Amino acid sequence: MKKRNFSTRAIHDGETPKLGEGQSGDVVSPIHLSTTFARKHLETPTGGYEYSRSGNPTREAYEKKLASLENAAYGLAFSSGLAAESTVLFSLLSQGDEIVGFDDLYGGTRRLFNALKKFGIQTSYTDFAASPEYEKRKSVKMVWLETPSNPLLKLADIEAVKRHAGDDAIVVVDNTFLSPRFQNPLDLGADVVVHSISKYIGGHSDVIGGAVMTNRPDLYEKIKFHQNALGAIASPFDSYLVMRGVKTLSARMEKHASNAMQIARYLQNHQKVEEVIYPGLETHPQYALALKQMKGFGGMIAFKVKGGYGESKRFLESLQIISLAESLGGVESLIEHPASMTHASISKEDRESIGITDNLIRFSVGIEDAEDLIADLEEALSSI
Repeated sequence: MKKRNFSTRAIHDGETPKLGEGQSGDVVSPIHLSTTFARKHLETPTGGYEYSRSGNPTREAYEKKLASLENAAYGLAFSSGLAAESTVLFSLLSQGDEIVGFDDLYGGTRRLFNALKKFGIQTSYTDFAASPEYEKRKSVKMVWLETPSNPLLKLADIEAVKRHAGDDAIVVVDNTFLSPRFQNPLDLGADVVVHSISKYIGGHSDVIGGAVMTNRPDLYEKIKFHQNALGAIASPFDSYLVMRGVKTLSARMEKHASNAMQIARYLQNHQKVEEVIYPGLETHPQYALALKQMKGFGGMIAFKVKGGYGESKRFLESLQIISLAESLGGVESLIEHPASMTHASISKEDRESIGITDNLIRFSVGIEDAEDLIADLEEALSSI
């Protein structure tokens, strides 16, 4: 049987009803809340389960679904995106190693990299949007990309970065902004993919979670060991919630992208908007790369209002439908001010050097009617 398409896998993989004798045939994977599992024979854990930190039937179903979405052999689920990132870093790096990161990264990821300094792990940054190459050193063991990046929506050519890195460095791609529906970094040569599940995969702003996917058994075994050893696992109930949300991922992403394109074009023509950054616009400097490695342009827009902090504040506080809040990827539209919210932990000097100015707005376009969102934006922009 040929490999099933994405929407079918999102609904069915990991949740095939068990129809044998003594089984109940659940169409939806049951929530196994038990912390521990009884066994009949001393040497043989029942079904391979011993303790829910090490393995749980609901989380196992969830991890199989995650792996399927990213065309991966292995998936691992964590209690948050940063828990997933931390486990990858602790599993795969040692004292004296170096990370080369995209210069535009989520502030929490940069904060985590800074914390690694006391363990003797250094980070340098490069603009992978300008070039896939970086200065190769024996100490560089990992390359960390977000593409599109957060919040400036810069793209990195994943295939080209991996070619340059070769086998000397593990290439990790944070695929949160596009979800597996619109981009599959492992197919492009990446070694590891990470996600903040709280965003598009969960999709409903009601669960915190993270995930790691890979096709490399050596990396999987190391990360799996530390998933158990560090213990930052997804709970059975959170696993259920995400499996429930992911069944509509394909339909949601299509609507997110459709709305975002309409709104990006509207903002592009507004007299009070200085710049609009969206990979689906022909004006995006890497539009050709977006067409090459992405299956859709996503629901994230960055734009700059004319003015500075005061104008940004007035605009954001005038919105009625669109919520002023951190996070992204939910069915509801969320908007934020990176310089004072998601990227406030980065120094002003560093923020401005990469383009995070006081008039930059990050907009996670939801799946409401685009007409209503545009009307809300129009009224708020009229206030500045």
